[in-house]
Amino acid sequence: MTNRNTPFTIGGVTVPGRLSLGPMAGITDLAMREICREMGAALMYTEMVSAKGLYYNNTNTRDLLETSDKERPVALQLFGSDPEIMGDMAGKVKDLPFDFIDINMGCPVPKVVNNGEGSALMRSPELIGRIVEKVAAYAGKPVTVKIRKGFDTESAVECAGAAEAAGAAAVCVHGRLRTEYYHGQVDLEVVRKVKAAVKVPVIGSGDVKDFESLERMLDTGVDGVMIARAARGNPWIFRRLAHYLETGEKLPGPELSEVKEMVLRHASEVMKHKGEFTAMHEMRKHVAW
Repeated sequence: MTNRNTPFTIGGVTVPGRLSLGPMAGITDLAMREICREMGAALMYTEMVSAKGLYYNNTNTRDLLETSDKERPVALQLFGSDPEIMGDMAGKVKDLPFDFIDINMGCPVPKVVNNGEGSALMRSPELIGRIVEKVAAYAGKPVTVKIRKGFDTESAVECAGAAEAAGAAAVCVHGRLRTEYYHGQVDLEVVRKVKAAVKVPVIGSGDVKDFESLERMLDTGVDGVMIARAARGNPWIFRRLAHYLETGEKLPGPELSEVKEMVLRHASEVMKHKGEFTAMHEMRKHVAW
């Protein structure tokens, strides 16, 4: 069988496979990203980093910038709605060891949307263009965007086109409206339409959790596939799906003994970065998953 886990290029940077770990606030920290990279994820994203938080030198925001050579290529994901601040902060972090600057235009949570950030940007393709243009001018590295199907109506093709025209080197699209959050069926047709509308690489996101859903996403023609919620407590998903793309073989899930070993390994890695007290509290959710 032909190897389908093929590399693709974003703005001159090679992504060594088709699977990426999606950014999830409070979840995809450095420890989890390194583990998923070992398991076969080819592209990483930091947790969302507030451009305003960077502007005001917020301590918690600075902690989110931690990265390592083990996880590269990796994107720093910024969110904000002010083109000037977004551009300035892209310039502020351009010398840090990130391969891309990714702009979050898909987060649905009220505290982000109510500030006009995240998926709220999808109501204004013109503003998306201005933000991407400013970030691209200062970033010194490829700029990518993560969008949704739209806010309350479909606007993904228009928003992706505005981002590409302004200098975006790749687009990731999640096939749900902001109003749908993560409910209902993901719309793969909108992913297909975005892929057909732009010339830059497209990464598809939404409900990829097994071999069958991976095939459905790949059928849209996307260059890469993002896995987020299905990786919670399950870094093995990357090993299984990468192996499947490379060989056609469907590996089983991990044995209980391997799960136990991974829990202890994960906890140990979080402790290195955050200390025992914080690690034990944060590991509760990972162990539950």
